[in-house]
Amino acid sequence: MLPTEPNTPPNSRVWRFLHFPLVLLFIGFVFVFGGQIVASAFAKLSPPLKGSPVSVLQAAAFAALIAGAYVAFVRLIERRPVYEFGAQGWARELAAGLAGGTVLFSLVIGIIAALGGYRVVGTGPVSSIYAAAALAILSGVVEEIVLRGLFFRLLERLLGSWIALALSAALFGALHLGNPNATLSAAIAIALEAGVMLAALYMLTRRLWAAIGLHAAWNFAQGGIYGIAVSGFQQTGLLRPAIQGPEWLTGGSFGAEASLPAVLVNTVFGIGLLVLAQRRGLVVAPSWVRRRSAA
Repeated sequence: MLPTEPNTPPNSRVWRFLHFPLVLLFIGFVFVFGGQIVASAFAKLSPPLKGSPVSVLQAAAFAALIAGAYVAFVRLIERRPVYEFGAQGWARELAAGLAGGTVLFSLVIGIIAALGGYRVVGTGPVSSIYAAAALAILSGVVEEIVLRGLFFRLLERLLGSWIALALSAALFGALHLGNPNATLSAAIAIALEAGVMLAALYMLTRRLWAAIGLHAAWNFAQGGIYGIAVSGFQQTGLLRPAIQGPEWLTGGSFGAEASLPAVLVNTVFGIGLLVLAQRRGLVVAPSWVRRRSAA
């Protein structure tokens, strides 16, 4: 399979330079960072809305601004249609991702609970879902655009699917090292369970809808439903849990993402997606292999 290619005008050294994957990666980061600056400026102008239904709409608007910056980058710099946000079938893919993220995390919690690490001792306020939903929307959209839409996709064009997957997963895990209560083992867990799974989901669909849905639903289920810390950030959810047991079982103060059940469940699921992508011929060879084959 061939990677997503920019539309490079023939005989143009400038566009050939701009369309080199690493140059595109830098320009793409500039566009997305610009979108984040605009979103932050609007956030400062609006009143604090945390914990209200309007905060969810605000988060969706900010996510749309950043997605718009990505769309502008693809249209203006790569000069091609934005296949990653294609309209046909988007609702089905997004819904599948949302359902998958919820089911996967519920399975993880079920395993932890069965081993004595999680039990429900009460309920939280319904209003707690608003903050969790807002965070899930922002993290799902922004991180998938940056990590899969830019970093993985453009490195895949240069280095091939397997190297791009390894590098993007490692970066995804490393970015979580700055979170509260983060440890090296937690970062490795994130890289294995989420970095592999989400890149594999992009490989399989070649779009961002399903990956955004799964990422957002995973975070929302974790904090908004089960009341567990999301990547080290404490959350109040609909359920108030008592968490006990060794860190390998519960993930400790970082959250269940750092637990062995989460690593096993999601890594197995991610490997399954990779096998499916391989069978469908969706794995991209490195650029030098493609050039050699073409020659």
